[in-house]
Amino acid sequence: MDLHYAEYGDEGPALIILHGLLGAHGNWHTLSRTRFSEHSQVYAVDQRNHGESPHSDQFDYDVMAVDTRDFIEQHHLGTATLLGHSMGGKTAMQTALTYPDIVDRLIVVDMSPRSYPPSHEPLLNALQRIDPTDYNDRSAIDDVLAKDVPSFSIRQFLLKNLDYDRDAEHYRWKMNLPVIAANYGQVNKPVQADQPFDKPALFIRGGTSSYVQDEDMDRINELFPQAELVTVEGAGHWVHAEKPTELADAVESFINQTA
Repeated sequence: MDLHYAEYGDEGPALIILHGLLGAHGNWHTLSRTRFSEHSQVYAVDQRNHGESPHSDQFDYDVMAVDTRDFIEQHHLGTATLLGHSMGGKTAMQTALTYPDIVDRLIVVDMSPRSYPPSHEPLLNALQRIDPTDYNDRSAIDDVLAKDVPSFSIRQFLLKNLDYDRDAEHYRWKMNLPVIAANYGQVNKPVQADQPFDKPALFIRGGTSSYVQDEDMDRINELFPQAELVTVEGAGHWVHAEKPTELADAVESFINQTA
């Protein structure tokens, strides 16, 4: 599968960024351009069924790990550092555990390897109740979505998945919403491993987020014996959006120390 991506920087080791559920590579545009490209050749990727990447009926961490492996091979990178947020964090973990020879180091933002409850079901249900092809006005879609999703910031994040078809004069979803919803259980499953990833690993959690608990460190250390944990105070699950400077500082310090 040829994943869509944006490239930043023209020198340095490869850094592949993997976004979260219902996200896209653009979620990481500012940090990729202003911070990470100063020390790395950055590839911010749209994972399958998201953004501008191809759609597929297959959607689980095994196939997304294959996608990441293939991306490294297709672009002749040899090896790369993986940085993943939320769902992208699990993709990064699964890739490192399955294909350790092509991963230099691992950076996971606000995600652990364990299973999670289906907390995104209300959002998926709200999106599925909307047929964007019925609309040629983005604000009208926002008004409908607001009935189920009162948070303005969450709606703005979700509505980044809209694309306007000028020929048909209506909107469409970029992401493969039916497949994502049908396979949502796969997103919540734990990562699997036959052996640990014994290379540098950094886990960054938001201080007000519940995604990475202290008790998760036992399993994290089993799978990633060299794991370090950094807590970004005042940040929730969206660490890179809420505390971008602190996150970038932690990432750059880790990369420099493990170079």
